[in-house]
Amino acid sequence: MNTQKVTFKNTTGQQLSGRLELPFNQQPHNFVLFAHCFTCNKNLSAIRNISRALAIQGFGVLRFDFTGLGESEGDFEDTNFSGNVEDLVAASNYLKTHHQSPVLLIGHSLGGAAAIFAASNISSIKAVATIGAPSNPKHVTHLLHNKIGEIIETGLANVNLGGRRFTIKKQFIDDLEEQSLPKLVHNFEKALLVLHSPQDTTVGIQNAEEIYKAAKHPKSFISLDGADHLLMRKEDSIYVGEVIAGWSKRYIKFPEKKTLKTTDEVAASLNAVDGFTTQMKIGNHHFYADEPKKVGGNDFGPNPYEFISAGLSACTAMTIQMYAKRKGWQVDNVEVHTSHSKQYNSDCENCEQDTAKIDTFIRKIKLTAPTLNSDQLNRILKIADKCPVHKTLYNKSQVITELLNS
Repeated sequence: MNTQKVTFKNTTGQQLSGRLELPFNQQPHNFVLFAHCFTCNKNLSAIRNISRALAIQGFGVLRFDFTGLGESEGDFEDTNFSGNVEDLVAASNYLKTHHQSPVLLIGHSLGGAAAIFAASNISSIKAVATIGAPSNPKHVTHLLHNKIGEIIETGLANVNLGGRRFTIKKQFIDDLEEQSLPKLVHNFEKALLVLHSPQDTTVGIQNAEEIYKAAKHPKSFISLDGADHLLMRKEDSIYVGEVIAGWSKRYIKFPEKKTLKTTDEVAASLNAVDGFTTQMKIGNHHFYADEPKKVGGNDFGPNPYEFISAGLSACTAMTIQMYAKRKGWQVDNVEVHTSHSKQYNSDCENCEQDTAKIDTFIRKIKLTAPTLNSDQLNRILKIADKCPVHKTLYNKSQVITELLNS
């Protein structure tokens, strides 16, 4: 994955720090802005996973630290909800100047509320997705527990949030009180996706119901059953990214895919922190390759040998159907099951040696073709061995490796 560090200025001239997640081996078809949760930062694991899941679908994703958090300049105690909204507008202007205007805005928790407010001020945004968002920004005041009285009386208080100390000023509380999310959502002109877990103990599921009821169509709701508020399980956050990518296709214009002129557009990218979970670009399509959990993988995609078996299965089905159509034979369906293993060669002289094992693909073909006779079926079985991938695997091949400059 191509991750670039970026910086840009907020409305008061302070420098904000972000990461631009770009799709592997291609230009982004659209850009996304990500608003993180209250007192979080751009490097929360869930945010990274969602951004990468979107990038693997061809999006460019900008995740950044709000003023006073993470690597961004400024003092958190001097910020407020309105400032977060302004930061999102500044991030949008950065993308517009250096890449292209964002069309999708995603917000997590309080960032979801900020995303809705910011989207109303960013004309390029066509769709918004909220994750565990409160139905009103002032909902976060319940996190301040018994400090509200002190904040109102003295003007500020030191609060423990997620094991970290933050100074919250009265102006922050006052700003939240002035925001009306239900009213804004009622007049919202963008497509809206609300994602929320019924088990969310930080922002209850009733918040999703209130947002959804207040919003006009087009609106959608996805239950993140079993997930926690911060989406700490990797499979939950990747699922969220994949769902948002698929949902957005109904509301965002995607450029027409270009026809490939060569066959070398297969590439893999693996970051050091991702274990076996490898991002794949196969032509115009993006996938994960992985290993099973029993060997240390995440099982987010097929393993390399399963990709080879899949190629053989697909090629076999295509070749049989093409041959049957040319012959005028009715074959309603071709089903090909392929498995891979390493077995001893039946005629080897040194079968007790590990090096005598060869790669063996067991291929089973099921045809739905009730009108074909036994001679026709036997001919189709022979044709299966003529498929190009079968020939590639059966014949001697060579792999020429070159080291590319970084």
